[in-house]
Parts: sequence; C-alpha cells; structure tokens
Amino acid sequence: MLRSAFHRPPLLGLCLGLISALTSFAQAEEPAQPTGETRLSLDAAIRRALEKNFVIKVDAFNPSIARAGVTEAYGRYDPQLKGSRQESRSENPQLADFITGLRPSADVIKTYETTLTVEGFLPLGTSYQIGGSTTNQPSTSNNYTSTYTTFAGVSATQPLLRDFGLNPGLYQIRLARTNLAISEWDYRISVTNVITQVIYAYSDLYLAQAYLKSAQRSRDMTVQLFNENEGKRKRGAMSEYDVLSARARVASREETVFRAMAGVHSAENALKQLVSDQHNSAFLDQHITIEPLPAVIPAAIDPAAGFRAALAQRPDYQSARLGVSKNALTRRYERNQLLPRVDLNGSYGYNGIGIDAGRSRTDVRNQDYAAYSTGVSVSVPLTSATERGRARAASLRLRQSEADLQRLEQDILVNVSNAAQQVETTHKRVATTQTARMLNEEMLQAELKRLRAGTGSTFNVLYQQEQLSGAEIAAAEAEADERKALAEYDRQTGHTLDALHITLRTD
Repeated sequence: MLRSAFHRPPLLGLCLGLISALTSFAQAEEPAQPTGETRLSLDAAIRRALEKNFVIKVDAFNPSIARAGVTEAYGRYDPQLKGSRQESRSENPQLADFITGLRPSADVIKTYETTLTVEGFLPLGTSYQIGGSTTNQPSTSNNYTSTYTTFAGVSATQPLLRDFGLNPGLYQIRLARTNLAISEWDYRISVTNVITQVIYAYSDLYLAQAYLKSAQRSRDMTVQLFNENEGKRKRGAMSEYDVLSARARVASREETVFRAMAGVHSAENALKQLVSDQHNSAFLDQHITIEPLPAVIPAAIDPAAGFRAALAQRPDYQSARLGVSKNALTRRYERNQLLPRVDLNGSYGYNGIGIDAGRSRTDVRNQDYAAYSTGVSVSVPLTSATERGRARAASLRLRQSEADLQRLEQDILVNVSNAAQQVETTHKRVATTQTARMLNEEMLQAELKRLRAGTGSTFNVLYQQEQLSGAEIAAAEAEADERKALAEYDRQTGHTLDALHITLRTD
C-alpha cells in the first residue's frame, strides 16, 4: 500500500527525464565550439600574457623611464653656449666745486656689452667658462667717443675639498645607472610573478573543470541509479527508501554541478584577466578552453643548489644588492658634503682695445696683452647641521639595507626549502591519488554488481559514488598542485624565465 500510494512529482520526473536526455545527447554528439572561444595550452597562455597582460605593459615603461634618467644625469656635463647683449645708461653726479660751490653737470656713461661663452662642468667638479666679451663705454667725459675693450680667454673653478673628485662628480650618473639596473631587475620580477600567476590560474581552471566534470559524472551516475531503482520499484524488487535515497542524492548533486559551474566561470575570468588586454564587454563574451596540464618531468630537487642558484639569479635579490650599492654611493657623497668648501679660481686670456670692435678683437687675436688671475675661496659652515643630518641618515640607510639583504637571504633559504619539499610532496600525491581513483572506480563497479545482483544496497552505491568523485577531485587537485609547486620552485630559485626560454628586452 505504501509503494502504490507514492507517486513521483511530475516536475521532478520531467527534470530527471531532461537530465537523462541531455546526458545521452552529450555522449552521442560532439559539443559545438561556442563563438568567441579560444583554446589555449599552458605555453600559449604564458605567451599571450607576455604580450597582453596589463601589469607587464605598465611595468615595461619603468626601465625606459630609468634610462631617460641616465640621459638626464649625463646632461649635467653638456656644455652650454651662452650669449648676451646688454645696454645701460648711468648719470654719475659730480662733487661741488670747493671754491664756487657749484656742481658740474653729471657724467653720463653709456655701456654696450656683448658676450659669448661656452660653459660647463667636468667630472672632477671643475666648472669652466670659455669665451669673450666686448665692451664700449662712451661718456660725456670723452665726448662720447667709442672705445672698445675686448677680453677673450678661459676661466675655471676647481673644488679642492667639497665636490672634489669622481665620487661626487659622477654621483648623479652612478645613481641613475644603478636605478636603471634596479628597474630592469624589478621588471623581471613583474614578468616572473605574472607567469607564475598564469600557471596558478591555468591550474586552478583545470581543477575547476575537473571538479565540474566529476560533479556532472556523479550526477549522471545518480540519475542512472535512480532510473534503475525506479524500474525495480515498479516491479516490486526495490524498496521505496532506495528510490527516495537516489532521488534526494540527484537533487544534491545537481546543486553541486551548479556550484562547480560557478567555480569554472570565476577561474576562467581569473585566467582571462592575465592573458587578455580586452577592457570592454568583449571580455565577457570571450571563453577559454584549456588543454590538459602538461606532464611534469621528474627531476632531482636539491634545496642547497637551489639556494645558490637563487642568490645568483633571483631578480629581487639582485635588486636588493643594487639597493645596498645605491645607499653606499649616497653615503660617500653625503660624507663628502661634510667638508668645507675650498675652491681654486683662475683665468687666463688676452685683452684688446680700439676705436671699433674689429680693432680691439685684433689685439686679442694677436695675443699682445695677456691677462690672468688666480685665487682661493674658502667657505666653512659654522654648524653643518644639515650636512651632518644627511650623512647620518645615509649611513643608517646603508646599514638598514645591508640588514634587509641578510633577511632576504634567510627568506630565500627557507622559501626554497619549502618549495622543494612541496614539489616532492605533490609528486608523490599525484601517484597516490591516481591509484586511489582507480581503486574507487573498481569498488564502485563492484557495488553496482552487488546491487544489481540483489546483495548490495543503494546506500553503499551512493557512498561509493561520492568516494569516487572525491578521489577524482583529489587526483586533479594533486596534478594542479604539482604544476603550481614546480612554478613556485622556479620562482623561488629565479629560474622561471630560463626554464621557459624567455628573454626580456627593455630597450
């Protein structure tokens, strides 16, 4: 009476029928590839990321910007051509006559001066000026008669303490070149991180698709079990409880399929964001189909050798070492600025005079009238508080960067060791989980045979289906984790770009 009183709800029956039909159709027909779908291997995904990833595009500007900074630093030593033309008029009052008390008319002096020089700096701190000037000063005292005087020669100022030598002279250039080297290593860090993220995202999408495939298979097997149980119930060979158990599990596994589909969507978007430069609605219409993860070739992992390799080629370590060098440059420069300023000044050239500019310049060309000067200027700060503060800060920053470099070395040592252990662990997990998946498949088939022979139970079959689904997911997760572990080990040892035969160009 209980079995005959129970009727399957029409809506659930329709859903189950639709699921069965869709499952049969999927098995019979090859699914059509949707419009806008891209099929990617892991290697192709990495290459697309190198071409289209926005992080790489943005960070690729940094080395060029730093290279422009080097050009700017060299510009300090570019000579400059300077020219000027000055005209002035000055009325100079005269003293009153001692006897008459009358003041004569003011002496009016007009000055016309033309200069043309080449000026610049040298790496030793020397400033120089090469050129000449011509001056004409007619006045009332000489009835506005033109008298041209010309000087041509060279003058220079050479620091003897502060700003003397190549260390302060080339400081800005060395600093800019160090910044360029740091930016190039930082760019390698950015590319390495993006490549590692692509491998992670690709592996996560592989796992999400494996989870969806397992969930769909589990649901389809439960639908098949329900149909078999329903048929047996109608023949009186199956209890209502077995039918209800299978039917409840169908609904539960359908919900799992929906969650798995959402996981695939999120994982696909994460990978698309890394390998695509689309920033409009076309991004949403593009779909990615990935190929199976490439097999990992077993290789001996030596953490000690990996640590040595990391110190030689990890971009962040090389960047940190350059940071120490940069701070050492600054400390030397700031210590030089503590010295008093003692400058040696000198000039040498020739004078000329004439009633016109041409004749005065002829005297200069003939080198008839030499002129020279020498001198020393001294400037001693009374406290040097600013310079002492800067020197102290520079010394502390150097010590800080040296300590941070030691911290980074320790971090690298630990991280390489952990990454090596993870590679070995995940490799073992792959073999173990594949064996577990095969055994669970065999156990499920055995339970199905027992159920169909009348000696098993629906509960045991459903339980074994869940065990198989878990084993399938565990196997896929182990494969994904193995690929990610290897990518992380390459990143920790600085081997990512070399392993993929990638050469960066920053020019």
